[in-house]
Amino acid sequence: MNDTDLAFASIEEIGKLFRKRKLSPVEITKLMLARIERLNPKLNAYLTVTTELALAQAKKAESELLAPRGRKGHRDRGPLHGIPISLKDNIYTAGVRTTAGSKILRNFIPLHDAPLVTQLLEAGAILLGKTNMHEFAYGVTSNNPHYGPVHNPWDVARIPGGSSGGSAAAVAAGLCFGSIGTDTGGSIRIPASLCGIVGLKTTIGRVNTDGIIPLSPHLDCVGPLARTAQDTALLLDPILVRAKHEPRLSSACKSSSQTQKFKLGLPREFFFDMISAEVLNIFHAALHSLCSLGAEIENVSMPLLEETEDAGNQIAWPEATQYHEQAGWFPARAAEYGEDVRSRLEMGTKVSATAYLEALELREKFIQQVHLVMADAGVDALVVPTTPIAAPLLNEETTRMNAKDHPTRALLLRLNRPANLAGVPAISIPGGFTPAGLPVGLQLIGAVTDEHLLLRIARKFERANPQTLRPPL
Repeated sequence: MNDTDLAFASIEEIGKLFRKRKLSPVEITKLMLARIERLNPKLNAYLTVTTELALAQAKKAESELLAPRGRKGHRDRGPLHGIPISLKDNIYTAGVRTTAGSKILRNFIPLHDAPLVTQLLEAGAILLGKTNMHEFAYGVTSNNPHYGPVHNPWDVARIPGGSSGGSAAAVAAGLCFGSIGTDTGGSIRIPASLCGIVGLKTTIGRVNTDGIIPLSPHLDCVGPLARTAQDTALLLDPILVRAKHEPRLSSACKSSSQTQKFKLGLPREFFFDMISAEVLNIFHAALHSLCSLGAEIENVSMPLLEETEDAGNQIAWPEATQYHEQAGWFPARAAEYGEDVRSRLEMGTKVSATAYLEALELREKFIQQVHLVMADAGVDALVVPTTPIAAPLLNEETTRMNAKDHPTRALLLRLNRPANLAGVPAISIPGGFTPAGLPVGLQLIGAVTDEHLLLRIARKFERANPQTLRPPL
């Protein structure tokens, strides 16, 4: 393997090289840091690179992993031991600044790690740094007015999506082996789709959100971004809140039987009302591939889907504004926000208590509808596109579709919001490429705590449709 091959290898492959003494954690960390130094100026994926910390963690991992087995000092913490990763910059890291992509928190250094960071470090992961993002996670472009925009590795003139845009760009460009992001209305899945990687939004509450700067507590979720379903499972395993006797996700994903059949639900409403022709063609090809793998497709109906967009807004707007008011930032420091985030916080002040409560009531009805429909149809997951368009150009605020200009932000959010409103897990996996060479995601939406099932379906699909292309950096 040359250096580029190593940078794009799977977590499992790197781990095997460690344990065969053919590669060390220090060597792979130095390789990643060198790639970041060379490529990050083009992408702006990292806000903070923790060079000294990463090398210290790598030396510790090396001393534990490479010590003779059975001797004092030897310790194998599992699949993430010695693996360099990144974290979205709204996740608390002790002694490492956590800006949330904002001017207000430019110099904020937490005194403690978020619980998920503690869990990842205990599993032996190495922190390369904190990734750029849409300010306060309140947007889907990662066009950050304070630190500069994140660029898509497939075309640096385009957005990577957001708000976890820096995480997705870093993973796609081989600047880390995985990252942890947050998702309130698609903030993991949108950039995963636009950057051609895997992004998993977990069931709400399945990963502890303490120590993460919130956006909307009724919708916020945490999850991994990686290049494969198996790597995604390995990243999620240490931070997942498990039911008693629940198996590890990586084992369930890896042991997926090639003969196992899946039944997938295809919603009649909403998801295909606004979608570009090239994305629709890629989706149909992916659906055909799933059928050839033995999947059964059944049409299902969820009438409340049409109301999810407005309900999501009526919940997210006031909850975000309340947090910023309680923190003492808004409206006192309104001038320090980017224009788009400031305008959304202002919208939060205009949502009535009645509208907010009605949206929460609709959320409960929608949760019931999703589970009843899936149970009645006997489907393992819903299958839909992740985004109706491929990556737009930087500052492309509107997109032409159905002879009408639509806000690009609304289009990118549109197909992702339902899973957040329902609180269910959803995964975006690479579905194919447009004629212009831009990646497009395929989304699977599951029932509560069915992350393992989504990962198994994703792994089966990616085995039949391997991602062999790399960004032309």
